[in-house]
Order: sequence, then structure tokens, then C-alpha cells
Amino acid sequence: MGGMGVMGGGGRGTRTKSGGCAKHGTKASKRSTVGARSVIQSARTPPGVFQQLLDSLSKSGRIDEARNLFDKMPQRDEFTWNTMISCYARMGLLHEAQKLFDETPIQSSIAWSSLISGYSRNGHCAKAFELFYEMQVRGLRPTQYTLGSVLRACSNNVELCKGEQIHGYVVKTRFDDNVFVVTGLVDVYGKCKRVLEAEYLFKKVGDKKNNVLWTAMITGYSQNGDGLRAMECFRDMKAEDVEPNQFTFPSVLTACAALAATKFGMQVHSCIVKSGFEVNVFVNSALVDMYAKCGELQSAKRLLEGTEVDDVIPWNSVIVGCVRQGYGEEALSLFKQMLSKGMKIDDFTYPSVLNSFAFTLDVEHAKPIHSLIVKSGFEDYKIICNALVDMYAKGGCLSSAFQVFHSMPESDVVSWTSLITGYAYHGFHEKALKLFCDMRVAGINPDQFIISSIFSSSAELTILEFGRQVHGNFIRSGLGSSLSVDNSLVTMYAKCGCLEDAHQVFDSMLLRDVVSWTALIVGYAQNGKGRDSLLLYEKMITSGTRPDYVTFIGLLFACSHTGLVKDGSHYFESMEKVYGIAPGAEHYACMIDLLGRSGKIDEAKSLLNKMTVKPDSTLWKALLAACRMHGDFEFAERAAQNLFELEPENAMPYVLLSNIYSSACKWDDAARIRSLMKSRGVTKEPGCSWMEINSVVHRFMAEDRSHPRMAEIYAKVQEIIISIKKVGYVPDMSFSLHDMDEEGKERDLAYHSEKLAVAYALISIPSGAPIRIFKNLRVCGDCHSALKLVSSVYQRRIVLRDSNCFHHFREGICSCRDYW
Repeated sequence: MGGMGVMGGGGRGTRTKSGGCAKHGTKASKRSTVGARSVIQSARTPPGVFQQLLDSLSKSGRIDEARNLFDKMPQRDEFTWNTMISCYARMGLLHEAQKLFDETPIQSSIAWSSLISGYSRNGHCAKAFELFYEMQVRGLRPTQYTLGSVLRACSNNVELCKGEQIHGYVVKTRFDDNVFVVTGLVDVYGKCKRVLEAEYLFKKVGDKKNNVLWTAMITGYSQNGDGLRAMECFRDMKAEDVEPNQFTFPSVLTACAALAATKFGMQVHSCIVKSGFEVNVFVNSALVDMYAKCGELQSAKRLLEGTEVDDVIPWNSVIVGCVRQGYGEEALSLFKQMLSKGMKIDDFTYPSVLNSFAFTLDVEHAKPIHSLIVKSGFEDYKIICNALVDMYAKGGCLSSAFQVFHSMPESDVVSWTSLITGYAYHGFHEKALKLFCDMRVAGINPDQFIISSIFSSSAELTILEFGRQVHGNFIRSGLGSSLSVDNSLVTMYAKCGCLEDAHQVFDSMLLRDVVSWTALIVGYAQNGKGRDSLLLYEKMITSGTRPDYVTFIGLLFACSHTGLVKDGSHYFESMEKVYGIAPGAEHYACMIDLLGRSGKIDEAKSLLNKMTVKPDSTLWKALLAACRMHGDFEFAERAAQNLFELEPENAMPYVLLSNIYSSACKWDDAARIRSLMKSRGVTKEPGCSWMEINSVVHRFMAEDRSHPRMAEIYAKVQEIIISIKKVGYVPDMSFSLHDMDEEGKERDLAYHSEKLAVAYALISIPSGAPIRIFKNLRVCGDCHSALKLVSSVYQRRIVLRDSNCFHHFREGICSCRDYW
């Protein structure tokens, strides 16, 4: 019903009145003025003539002439007072209307209704309600028009409680069979999302339904997301031979757009043409919007081109349609046409255009649009600022996004979401988490998009406790979960080594997609439970979910870290044969890693020669690691040389190749590689281990002495070494890669960063609680052996995440089964 709009005039009829006979308007106005003067001047003019002329002047909007006539009338009756009050109220001159109402000798129901209607139409709903209740106190019975006006106020303000009270009054006064009043009630219930009540009242009317009531019901269905019933209601309306009006068509077209019901929309279009409403701007805009949202851009553009009046709303609809379907350049072309036509750009046009730049990530070409926004005075509009922040954030221009965000007069959850998700997406996870904390301090409640990004950032930074707190707050907030949030939560717990929590979230999900299954498959693989990954994959296939590109990366990773060569080969072959997924460099890297770990170095080299994609750095790293395992110096040099070219600033190939030579006591070759690395200005990332205790992150480097409790830590390390030696620990000198004596090598191994971290954990974390340590590099074999024994001697569960995977140490056994 469009805010009770269907109960009044407007649309095509109003436009025809205002637009027609324009060239005769001046003469007609002069004749009416002369007539009014002659009537006033004649003492013998009958009262009925005064009334007729006053009514004519008021209905034509000539308020000053009407008031002049009213003031000079020798006698004023109830009709004339009501006419002037109604005229002022209708024109929005509420102060004058109220003043006349207070002066009128007879405050009739018509005068009350006119005043209530005026306040309601002009957004003063509280005053309209106040007058409605005062009218009843005075003993006056509201008319159907009074009830219609006050119901309009309920509808516009979404006042369900007041609407229900008026509904009770309607039943008591037996207006519940009045179509005009019932239409108002249907509109109120529809706006207040109580569509079942609206439907009950609609059906109760029976055969007395008019096109206004039908429209109210169609609009109620459409606005409450029940597009199918809206379309069915329209069909029934046509079957009853009730003609739609200019408000009916937009409501049913909105329903068609929501359901992408193009065929039904085309049938509605045919009805519009037959009924002559295609020239109505309101209807035409809805048609363009329907075709654009249904993906029929050519039809939308044809309608746009055939429109006589260039209205900004349908142009916006087509621009949005182009952006949604990926036609960013076409959206910009339409925007330029709008500018060339001299059309007035509104605050909905700019966000659509900015979204096209966000889609294409073409930030540089968006800057002139930003300048135009500032020049045209739209820089303070929240919806436009939000679109700017989103566009700059998605395009990676985070400083500009931040600048626009801070210049906003008022930010909301949308602007915070764009900024936070932008930082998270581009890898600035610490900044994203800081902004999230700032947002909470500012009193902004997060939405599901932000929560999903925060879980992802917590996963990347492996900040488990922070992620747990956000999860707890999210549950308490009462926000309904979503697939995106659940998937991010599964990923976070899996990446933080909490498989039980990850699986618990997974099991609680009402809806799962391939991302959900893949998150858990990869989680199991990274946590040393490769066989469980394969079992989960089989369950996924049984559920009817098709694997994707990433799923197979997880599967092959699981096989490579479990030594399942046969299974890995089977999954690798099934990718293209069964699912039509061409293997990428990541899949080849996993297969080469699997073959290399299993001692099949020749097969790994053979697969390298058969690759259908160009080898990337991940693949050469896998080959280099395989060469280290099997002492293939010649091929190690080849792999390293490729890495030197692909990642010239990465120290990893230099370090790994040097370690390969050092392990074989080829000190000259090791020195040559280190010298080469130094001459090229490549610096090695130092090994670092860290842990989070009571929301504080503690970091340790090898032989680090900067921690405030370092004396206690070193003493604990000595205690640990003595204790584990008693149960069989023998330092593996091959992992001390310096040319020094045996004692020096043992001392070097004792103070590796992960050993310092576990020593601090033993003196800081209560017994029974798991110890969680993270390392930026791959854990060395000596530390791996030592931590297994620590878990047994001290009866502690230790979870270590290195650059490769998770290691769960418990009772002297690691989840990787010494295969990492």
C-alpha cells in the first residue's frame, strides 16, 4: 500500500493534472480571481456560492486566495471552517490548521479527521495519536477517514502496539467490515511484519475487496519477503477482474525481482502496457528494477532508453544490475551518460558507481569520482562514505580508506565492517583486531561479516584466547549465526590446534557447504591426523557435496604428511577424471612432497617433467626438502637456483641448501652458500617461538636473554635436559649447524627458541592445562625429540605449530608420528 499511499491519489493522475493545460493556467487563474472578487463584493451572493468557490480554491491549492475569501465571507458555517482546516492540513501548514481548528465554533468529526490526517501525512505521528485519543475523550466518534489517518500514522511509524489498540477500537465500533478501515489495518500489519494477521483480515472481507485492498495485501506479502504469495495474490486479483493501480504493479514487480521470476514479471509487464500505466514513472522505475535484478539487462536498458522522463531511480537500478553481473565498465558508461544529460545525481547513484570500482579493484580511476563527490557536496553522506571506504579497502588502498573513515561525521557498523574486513583481507590482521577493539569501545555492535573476518584474523595470528572471547561474546549477543561465521570459526579452531572445538562447531552447523568440509579436512591434515582427513572426505562425498580446488590441496597435504602414496595418487588422478578440476601448482607440490618424503625421488622428478603448469616456489621448496632428506646435492642445487630466481629476497633456499651441506659435513659448500647469501644482501628470518598466556604474547629467540624471567627459564631448561636424558634423550648434533666442538653444539641445541618457550610454559601454566607454542620456522628434529620426552616426563600436553603443520605431543608421542 506504500505507506497508506494506495488510499489516496497520486501517480499518473496527479502528474496529468499538474502537467496538463499548462498554457491555459494563467488565464484560468485570472478568471477565477476576478470571479472570487465579484462574489465577495456582492452582498446578495447566496451562501452556497461562497462554499462552492472556497471548495474549488482549496482543492486547486490556491491557499492564499481561499483564505482571503474565507476571511471576507459574511457568514461561515461548519462546511467552510472544515474546508479551510482540511486545506491547511493537506498542504502541510499544520500551525495554521491547528489555529483554525482551535477557533472553529464546531469541532466536528470532519475537522478532527482533517487535522489528524495532516499530522499523520507530515510525520507528526505522536500528535496524530494524541488528537485521536483526545477526540474520543470529547465524546466524538471517529469516522472511517479518522481511523484511516491514524492507521496511516501507525503504518508509517511501524507502531504495532498502537495499531492493535486501534484494531480493538475498530472491532468495538463495528468498522471491521469497512473496506477503507480494513485496508488501513492490513497495511499496518504488513508493515509490522505480522502478515498472517493481515491475511486473516484480507480474507474476512470476502467479495467487497477493491483494488486498494488487494494492493495492500500484495504489498504486505512483498515487503515481508514472501514473493511467491505476492505473485499469487496478484494472479487472484486479476482472476477477480479487479484492475490494478499504479501502486499494485511496483509491489508485485518487487516480488518478481526478489525471486528472479522473469517470466511472471514479463506477464505483469504485459498487464501494465494494456492498462496504460507504462508511462507512469513510478511503475516504469519498478519495471526497470525488476529486469535489472533478474539479470535481463538488455530489457532494462531498452525500457530506460524509451523513458520520456530521465528519472534517476531507473538509471540507478540498471547501474546496480551491471555491477552485480560484473559489467563494471558498462556501469561507468551509464554514469557518464547521466552526467552528460545533466541529470541530478543522488546519494544512491554514487555508491553504485563506487561499487563498480570495488568490483574491478580499479582504485586509481575512482579518484576523479571521489573528487566529484566532494565538489557536489555529498562527502558527508553516510551511504556514500561507506561505499568509499569499502571501495578503497577492497582495492588495497587502506590509507585512503582509513582517511575517509576518520573524516566521516558518524560511522556505523557498515563503515567499520568495510575497514576491518579490508585490513583482514589484505593480511593486516593485527590492525584488523585493533580496529575491532576500537569499534567495541565506540559502542558499535559487530555484525556477522566483521565476526567472520575477526575469526579469520585470529586464525592467521593463532591468537586462540582472543578468538575464544569473540566467540563467547558472539553467542551472548544473540546474533544468529551464518555459514560464513561458522566456516571461519571451524577454520580458526583448526588453525589454532583445537580440533575438538572445530569439530564441535562443525557438528552444530545446520547448513554446510564445501568450505565447511574443506576447513575440517585441512584442519585434520595440518594437525597430524591425515587418515581422519581421508575419512572425512569420504563422508563429504556421501553427503552429496562436491570437492573443490582447495579440498584436494587438503587431501594431498594429508597424504604427504602421512606417507599415503597410493591414496595420494588416487586423489590426484580423480581430480580431473572425476571432477574436472585441473591440478594446479599447489597440487603438484603436494604430490612431489609426498613422493620425496616416501623416498621416491625419481618419481618426483618424473612428475616435475610431466607438469601441465609452470612450477612455482612452493613446488621447488618441496623438491629441495626432499633432496635434503635423501642427500641429493645435485638436484638440491637446481631447486635452490630456481628459488633464487623466483624469490630473490627469500633466505629459505640458501639456509636449506647450506643445512643440507652442513648435515653432510660439507663445510666448504655450506660456507659458499652462506657467502653467496651475504653478498646478495639476503637476510635470514631468525627462528622465533611465541605463546599467549592470559592475553599476553611472550616471544623467544634462540639463546634469548631478554625475557624478565630469563634466569628462571634457563634454570628450567637445564632441569629439563637432565630429566629427559634420564629417559633416553641424546642431543642430535646434526641439527647444530655450526662448526664447533661437541659441547658447543649441545649448548647450541639446548637454547633453541622452542625449548625456551616450553621451559617458560612449565613455570607459568598450571598443571593440566595444555601448552600451546607457535614457531615461525620448521621445528628441528632435536627439539621434536626433546618435546616428545618432555610431554612424557612432565605429563603435559604440548601443542606446537611450526611453519609446516601442528605437532600434538602427548605421553611421549607426536601426532605427526615423526613424519613431518
